[in-house]
Amino acid sequence: MKKIIIIGAGPAGLTAAKELQDAGIQDITILEASTQVGGISRTVNYKGNRIDIGGHRFFSKSDWVMNWWRDQLPIARNPAFKSNEAFRLHYQGAHRLLGSQVITASESESDVLLIRNRLSRIFFGGKYLNYPLQPNLKTAQQLGLKRCVHFGSSYIKQRLIPRTQENTLEDFLINRFGQALYHQFFKEYTEKVWGVPCSQISAEWGAQRIKSLSISKMIKHALRKGMRQDVQAEQTSLIENFLYPKYGPGQMWETVANRISSQGVTLIKEATVTKIHRSSNRINSIEYRTKDQHNIPLHGSEFISTMPIKDLTLALNPALPEEFHQIGSQLLYRDFITVGLLYKKLIPSTESINPHNHLIPDNWIYIQEPGVKVGRIQIFNNWSPYMVNNPDHIWIGLEFFTKDDDELWSMNDRELIDLAIFEMEKIGIAHAKEVLDATVIKMPKAYPGYFGSAYEKFDKLQAYLDGISNLYLIGRNGMHRYNNQDHSMLSAKEAANSIIQNSGDKSKIWNVNIGDDYHEETK
Repeated sequence: MKKIIIIGAGPAGLTAAKELQDAGIQDITILEASTQVGGISRTVNYKGNRIDIGGHRFFSKSDWVMNWWRDQLPIARNPAFKSNEAFRLHYQGAHRLLGSQVITASESESDVLLIRNRLSRIFFGGKYLNYPLQPNLKTAQQLGLKRCVHFGSSYIKQRLIPRTQENTLEDFLINRFGQALYHQFFKEYTEKVWGVPCSQISAEWGAQRIKSLSISKMIKHALRKGMRQDVQAEQTSLIENFLYPKYGPGQMWETVANRISSQGVTLIKEATVTKIHRSSNRINSIEYRTKDQHNIPLHGSEFISTMPIKDLTLALNPALPEEFHQIGSQLLYRDFITVGLLYKKLIPSTESINPHNHLIPDNWIYIQEPGVKVGRIQIFNNWSPYMVNNPDHIWIGLEFFTKDDDELWSMNDRELIDLAIFEMEKIGIAHAKEVLDATVIKMPKAYPGYFGSAYEKFDKLQAYLDGISNLYLIGRNGMHRYNNQDHSMLSAKEAANSIIQNSGDKSKIWNVNIGDDYHEETK
């Protein structure tokens, strides 16, 4: 009889558990190191104001993922529409959002998905430019004729004489957008995110995150939209609507966790895996440490891991052969800080959509202003109005990209809050005097690094770990791959299928997030 041990209760771990349970496997245990499920897709509740760590649009080019989400939470009909038919007609172009589901839920219900408008923009020179940049008259007016000509000529030159080899992210971006656009809108922001030059980051990151998005695709989308055709965005960086749980992404994963637990899955929180015992090419058992520092052994027949591969490497007993141990133990990561600031109102601007608090309509704002550390800003009101305790207030998350040994990470909460307040005023979005409350969330190992000498040898480590017959690596950190939550779910689905079918095939897991069929969004 199969006894499944799953390390991690994020999207990948919970999806794997549900797929295995639905297939009739009953003995499933999930070990979660934190107090909350969802991983980086969890929702943090601070005094009734909710934080989405990193931002999670529920949209995928996989119909399986879209159906899976809708099976957990129904789509709510906006009360602005008097009937389901009116609702469907309004979103008739958003086929992937609605599917074939009959809209029966009301927005007044708690456990529902909302359809939200997408707006991400770049804050550059005190102006808001659409993200990705859209080749239209408004963008031209904002950038100015001289700059547009410069960008255009640089792009044409690059298309005529492209870099023949795309070894680095710099090569990848310059080939798709030209030197001028790369230096103006990609280089500084990307290096702020990763902490290393683009010339040291693998082109594989661009292949997985940006894929075939290019100037030509953006122009094609803009022209079709201008002609008012029924535009279904080929690149999901261009989507205009998405699904979103009423109370944030964690609501989805809390719903799933409660559902599978009620049907027999054992979910243990505050359980940190410290040892993974193996013999030959199989895992025999693991040990986890409880919150009261007890070490508990746990035996299983199949093991699914979403824990960072660096931590997995250090936990294996006996240790991996030196070559592979060195690769795994030296993998690099980027960490993530969100500073939540609650404002009474923002600085008035032409972008304001509320005359009282001057709310602006964006989900995300990418900060391209010099002299500030903040990389991106979320406005949680616009993800879901139910994320904010008082609808008259504005709840903002400032996102900082960092490393666990640098100055930013070492700052205490008060210092980080002061920095966030100062930078919001410096870039001209909100005055310090309007701040009502604040909090800080630190997320270690949020982004697996696509750089460093260890990453260059990662394929060797992957092959060795895949040779451990009953170990399945899934999810973002479990695969050391910059997966979105839909990619993580698809990797979990493939692992579950392999276990159910006794195939031992792991190749399909690693094929997820390689082709465009799996692409979700650029961020």
